[in-house]
Amino acid sequence: MAMAVIAVVADQVSKWTMLTHILTPTDIIPVTPFFNLRLGFNTGVSFGLLSGHTTLPPYLLAGFALLVALVLLGWGARMPNRPLALAAGAMAGGAIGNAVDRIRQGAVTDFLDLHVFGWHWPTFNLADILIVGGAAAIAIRPSPKVVPS
Repeated sequence: MAMAVIAVVADQVSKWTMLTHILTPTDIIPVTPFFNLRLGFNTGVSFGLLSGHTTLPPYLLAGFALLVALVLLGWGARMPNRPLALAAGAMAGGAIGNAVDRIRQGAVTDFLDLHVFGWHWPTFNLADILIVGGAAAIAIRPSPKVVPS
């Protein structure tokens, strides 16, 4: 639960900072040859899927994200394995952070822009990193040792 709270706060502070102090919608700030800060607003699903092609209202997408977050929090609370509980908390916090954006402004604030050879990954945010990182941590966790009886 604490990980989810930390994740939501960090995500919302990072978005607020970008929106109020660093970026305007037309800014592109090069950070490295393959990474920019660029403001975007995702009205679609994850990573811009269905952006501009969906009539799903933001509150419906936010409601689904909050439901998933509740399931993850419940699952994480029952985990005897602390790393798995932290991963579930990170995913839940990321989902809640993006849901807050949808409820507050109708779209998710994105600002991290990776690119290589003219190809740009869909712009993303800290919540997305937490969701993908948490899922990866769960997926690559070591298998429990089975002791023959």
